[in-house]
Amino acid sequence: MRSSTLGRRATLLAAACGMAAAGAVGTVTTATTAAATPAGPAAPRAAAPAAQAAAPAELAATRAAAAAGALEAGAGASAAGSWLEDGRVVVAVTDRAAAARVRAAGGTARLVARSAAQLAGAQRHLDRTAAVPGTSWAVDPRTNRVVVTADESVRGADLATVTAAVRALRGAAVLERTPGTLSTTLAGGEAVYGGGGRCSLGFNVRSGSTYSFVTAGHCTDLGSTWYANSAQTAVLGSRTGTSFPGDDYGIVRYAAGQPTAPGSVSLYNGSTRDITGAGTPVVGQTVYRSGSTTGLHSGTVQALNATVNYAEGSVRGLIRTTVCAEPGDSGGALFAGNTALGLTSGGSGDCRRGGTTYFQPVTEVLSRYGVSVY
Repeated sequence: MRSSTLGRRATLLAAACGMAAAGAVGTVTTATTAAATPAGPAAPRAAAPAAQAAAPAELAATRAAAAAGALEAGAGASAAGSWLEDGRVVVAVTDRAAAARVRAAGGTARLVARSAAQLAGAQRHLDRTAAVPGTSWAVDPRTNRVVVTADESVRGADLATVTAAVRALRGAAVLERTPGTLSTTLAGGEAVYGGGGRCSLGFNVRSGSTYSFVTAGHCTDLGSTWYANSAQTAVLGSRTGTSFPGDDYGIVRYAAGQPTAPGSVSLYNGSTRDITGAGTPVVGQTVYRSGSTTGLHSGTVQALNATVNYAEGSVRGLIRTTVCAEPGDSGGALFAGNTALGLTSGGSGDCRRGGTTYFQPVTEVLSRYGVSVY
């Protein structure tokens, strides 16, 4: 994605709503910020891009994601995750009574050996014994196991530590190697600049008449004042909150006198997508990422509640996807249909070969700061 030139830069930047920070996608490293260089040339625009409606399939998937949560709740303590399969919501359960309740509610049930509580216990074991930089883990409800990944930087004694931790779980976890190295990815949707780095705006948000934008915490950690240009002369606003590691989100309040920012995300084709709400995706759902380095890309949700161990510390509760990202895409928007889902945190790979990217769930951010998308 390319950032727009800001003649009335705040207006155009806000219209693009979806920014990330500069860094490398590869080893699990965190705030590896890129220098404050422009995201790329872009022609001035006289007006905000036209909004593009969400496709029916996107809207159907968003409704299915909401249904998945309700079906899991109906299954109670026997539930062990859910996913989309051929357009159907499948819920993993550990007993036949729960399976009957899922089917009665219109879902498809699949019997598995381990409950969500048992899989959460496996994740806690890994938190205690395998938190090596360059690793991550998340529950794959389709296989009823915790999938542990180790990038190319994990070798020798560190690899032996992770391997032993996985073996101790006796089949409840599996170890996979991932090419490249995990890192945060600074830069994104429409570029914003602060502390000498370039990031991406995730979503514009508001609380009453106060307007702000949210982005990745490893971006907002870089500086307190944020700008619309690489020379850092056109002030957008000031940081009012940041959280990283542990979480990966931050918020910047627009400066007084800025025009009202529209609640849309840039699709990097001359149009935008209006964002009307926020939600949680379901495994198997198709999602879209907007970022200032690589534009708009899509992929599939692989897992929820993932843990990633960056060099700066662990971040938990992330969304794992097959969407690609590159340095400069951090903080950018993850969405489906008209629903905001997450903020780009980091990952491995690139948009030529593909990769894995993790996202901070946006619902947690909105709740933490008492704001809403619009």
